[in-house]
Amino acid sequence: MSPLLLPARLLSETFDHFRACGRGRRECQVLWTGPWAAPETITTAVHSGHRAHVGGFHVDDAWLNSFWVTLADRRDGVRVQVHTHPHQAFHSPTDDAFPIVQSPGFLSLVIPDFGTGPVSFENAYLCEITEAGDWRMADIATRIAVMT
Repeated sequence: MSPLLLPARLLSETFDHFRACGRGRRECQVLWTGPWAAPETITTAVHSGHRAHVGGFHVDDAWLNSFWVTLADRRDGVRVQVHTHPHQAFHSPTDDAFPIVQSPGFLSLVIPDFGTGPVSFENAYLCEITEAGDWRMADIATRIAVMT
């Protein structure tokens, strides 16, 4: 499996969203999207419409409906859901139960410390949905390549 190609500017943009939204006090979510014609490519970091608190967030239903229409119009899909946790990065039972996409191979990336640390995957946690529908840890270095 080839890694997803993530422009470095989108990684920085993602952390900018985390810092502006979460302000070091709340979780935040960004969705990395890309064209169906080039499934290995990430082209956009979308800050989801959500309500957040220290231990989680809830995506706004109206925002989500509009987002699906926008993706269909652009012929894009969600490649990775990225969100923050207060301290250590891990995939919580809530994360397991409510992914934005529920297809095998879908990736979920968790960034520690509300995204206030370095713009990197340092201490991040990546997992993917298996064919059986559960989650397993995945290696960030082999699944996501940051392109300069």
